[in-house]
This record gives sequence, C-alpha cells and structure tokens, in this order.
Amino acid sequence: MLSRHTSKFLRYSYSRAISNCRGFASTNVETESERDPAPFFFDEKVQKYLTQLTTVDYTKVFRTRKDGHKLTPPQYKFMTDEELEEATKAAQRKARRYLQMPPVVKQRVDSSLTLDKDVALQGYDTAKYVFTDISQGVRDKERFIVIREPDGTLRHATWKERDRLLQTFFPKPIKEINKPKMFEGEYLQNLLNRKKYEYILDRACVQFEPDDPDYQSVTREVYEHINVEKHFDFLRSTRHFGPMVFHLVWTNNIDHLLHEMIETSRISDAALLIRLYHVIYPTAEPTVESCEHMDDVDFVTHYIKLLESPKKDKLQKLLQSYRELQRERQIVDENVKRAYGTFSETDKDISLSTDASLEADKSISLETDKDSSNTSKDTSSKS
Repeated sequence: MLSRHTSKFLRYSYSRAISNCRGFASTNVETESERDPAPFFFDEKVQKYLTQLTTVDYTKVFRTRKDGHKLTPPQYKFMTDEELEEATKAAQRKARRYLQMPPVVKQRVDSSLTLDKDVALQGYDTAKYVFTDISQGVRDKERFIVIREPDGTLRHATWKERDRLLQTFFPKPIKEINKPKMFEGEYLQNLLNRKKYEYILDRACVQFEPDDPDYQSVTREVYEHINVEKHFDFLRSTRHFGPMVFHLVWTNNIDHLLHEMIETSRISDAALLIRLYHVIYPTAEPTVESCEHMDDVDFVTHYIKLLESPKKDKLQKLLQSYRELQRERQIVDENVKRAYGTFSETDKDISLSTDASLEADKSISLETDKDSSNTSKDTSSKS
C-alpha cells in the first residue's frame, strides 16, 4: 500500500495532468467528432424528450427475463382502492428506475504525462512494477495507479491497464478482466443477426465504462444495425432507447426513425423527435418556434416540406397516407355517431378542417411530383 503522503502527491499530480489535458483540448477548434455530447444529453429538455420517446410499456418493462436467476412465483392480494393506488405508484417508480438511461459522454483519452524518470533504475529488472492505491472509500475514477517501466520511467497507468488492475483488486460481479469475445467481429455480428440487441447493450453496460472506446464502439455498431434494419421496436420501452435516439440525432441520421414513427402512427413521437433534433442543432430554432401553434401532423408536414433528404418524397407520401387513414377512421366514427344521434356541429367543423388539410397535402404532393418530373426532363434535354 502506498504511504499517505505519496498517495496525496500522486492524486494531486494526476488531477493536474487531467486538467492540463482538458485545457489543451479546449484551446483547439473542435471538429464534429470531438464535440462533447454530455452537456446536450444531460440537458433538462433533452432528457424530457428522450424519456417521453422511450414510452413505458409495463408488460415489457416487467416481463420475465431469462438471465439465469431463479423465478419468484407471483403473489395475488386483495387490496383497497388506496392500497391499489399506492401499489400502482410503487410500480411506476420501479419502472422509472428500470428505464434509467446509460449516460452518453465523450470518449476518454489516456494521459501521456511522465511523473519521473530515474536513470539509476534503468535495467534493474525486466518486468514492470505496478503501484496501486487500494485505500477504502476512493472512487475508481480517482484511484491512482502508476507504473514503473524497466527503463526507470514512472507514469500513470493507461485506461485499459487501470480497468484490468481495478477488476483484480476490486472485482465486480459478471464483469471480466479481459474483453469478452462476444464484443468482437463475427461473434458480435452473430448476436446482431439474432436480434439480441438488448442483451448486447446490457452486457456492455456491465463490462465497460460509458467513456470506454470499446463501449462506444459496441453501442454505435448496435444502434447503426438497428437503424439500417429499422428494428427500433426491439429497444422501445427499454433503458437503451433514449441513448439510441440521441445517437441518431447526434449523427444527423433520423430519417429511418422518423419513417418508422409515421408508419406506425406515432405522430406525436415524430414531432418530439424533430423538436429534439432542433435542440441539439438549433440552426432552425426560429422555424420551430413559429410552428408551436400547429398540431403534430402539421408540424411534421412542415418539417418534411423543408427537408433536404433523398427520403423526402417517401416521407411525404407516407404522411399523406396517414392523413387519409385518419380521415377514413373519422368517417367511420361520424357514421357511428349519426347512427346513435350524437353527431354535433363541433364534429362537423373538425371534419371540414381535416378535409382541408388533406387537400393541402395532396397539392404539396402533386407539386413535388411535378418538380421531380421537370428536373428529369431538363436532365434528359441536356443529355
């Protein structure tokens, strides 16, 4: 065990090294890949949007998990209304705890600071000497681990060395010292093909820290595979749906998710997704604020109209199909109300408003098709 004074010195030098590295990085112009996602992810409005987009399906949240643990038999109780209300609130609190999202932070960087180089120790031994502070009550991030190289250099341990040594001295259940094979190459691809998305992400949360390059590489590969296959519903109502949505917004790749939300009649979620996008990329914030008075369908329509994407036409036609489906449902409801004599003037006004919106959508679609046709004609004439 290191002495108290040595521990304090190393702790101070380590914190200085980290702050110096951060200060140096902050003086440079950050590229897109160097942006720190943490301030955006932990923003109150972003957290609110991600929580709402996750949704809570209690059947899925409290489903039986095949994780090797012994199943407990269900209990049936007779309850008063007050007891039932309290039990419901307890279940809601438990569901929120289960859906707590893993943090999204910037990838960590190893410190290259050399603490000391003693030439007299050069060639003393062929092995490295590791000095670990094993004091109780110290967080793993703040625990100091230094290594004396055979050439006499005293340096801080790299992050991979720290993870391996911390797991040796302070072992955590399930976590392995070395990176499991399931996160590599064909083994990971096999799990992705079997749609074991939640299992991979849960296991990654146990094995890695959120700022670990391996963790971010694995989660990124899972999110991108889900995005390509449009398997978003596999993570919906799980703790990983919010980070996945944030990743897609952060990488400016929300078209597939927006398509899935409109296709499954999740228009309110589609509007939330667009608002979330403009919180992280606020270039069009005035446009969003000017559309706050619109309902969700008109808001999404306005966004798609201004969208510059090869999927613009598909999204417009999909939204038009959604409006037509809603109109057909409204006609059925009106016929039912007329049959029971409950159709009112308010229902009539809503029906007329829906017809006007539907006609506007059709005209937009026709204009888009016309523009596409004119563009193709111009191209052929030039040829």
